[in-house]
Amino acid sequence: MRADRPAVLLDRDGTIVRDERYLADPARVVPMPGAASAVARLREAGYAIVVITNQSGIARGLFTAEQYDAVRERTDSVFAAAGATLDATYMCPHHPAFTGPCECRKPGLELYTRAARDLGLDLHKSVLIGDRWSDIAAAPALGARGILIPGPDTPPAETSRATREGIVAPTLEAAASLILAS
Repeated sequence: MRADRPAVLLDRDGTIVRDERYLADPARVVPMPGAASAVARLREAGYAIVVITNQSGIARGLFTAEQYDAVRERTDSVFAAAGATLDATYMCPHHPAFTGPCECRKPGLELYTRAARDLGLDLHKSVLIGDRWSDIAAAPALGARGILIPGPDTPPAETSRATREGIVAPTLEAAASLILAS
């Protein structure tokens, strides 16, 4: 498989769905305003849409891998029903305080490089988007771009840093517009 397709690699909680703090109930999946239309626009422009998510609630014992899978399936179906199919989701179930260090927890590179390998993605043509600095911190190492979408839980220092670096957008819709304009 040729690695030439660009991708938008999205955080899940607080970026494409409302952050419910350890989301374990599929009934509580609520897309962020405009997220489905932004994803649909990016797909239409030829971007693969991949979710990269840290799910430390599994390591903490707050929910099971099966509960996570049910939430992922619900997220997939909600976005697909809105014409915004997600190509794949990659998840890290670890937390260093509970399971020790790993290579897959963002900002680690493992999930991004696995997605690139599995889906034939060109990370140099890709964009990482999230509501925390750890969601976009891997962008330079991958040769990708990063865009921070600050939310209510984004630390002010992270928003300030992204603003100084010119990589902040107020919403996923605005981030999609930036990507499509470049």
